[in-house]
Amino acid sequence: MPIPSTLLEFARKLRKEQTDAEQFLWRILRNRNFCGLKFRRQCPIGAYILDFFCDDLNLAIELDGGGHATVDQTAYDEERTKIINGAGIRVIRFWNHDVFNETEAVLEEIYRQTMKDE
Repeated sequence: MPIPSTLLEFARKLRKEQTDAEQFLWRILRNRNFCGLKFRRQCPIGAYILDFFCDDLNLAIELDGGGHATVDQTAYDEERTKIINGAGIRVIRFWNHDVFNETEAVLEEIYRQTMKDE
């Protein structure tokens, strides 16, 4: 099913306006730098845009800032994750501050998730 043009335009906008944490992690993931895996950023899937997505593993990486700590946003994120999981995509989430302050632990968890399919 084709992706609506409005969603594609929004994904392009998000790529140009990445958060600092997204820029930082993208430098690590891009060009198959991480475990030889191809990741895409701000990738439209269904009605959602995933921060990072690896097609080969059906693995999404989502980075959350402080706005995701509210009760309403947490409930929305949980529902969104259920829908994405239902499409056969695993979702792992990290807080933006952990990407900077606990980089090694974040990368270890991403690595562990990539090994689940082997």
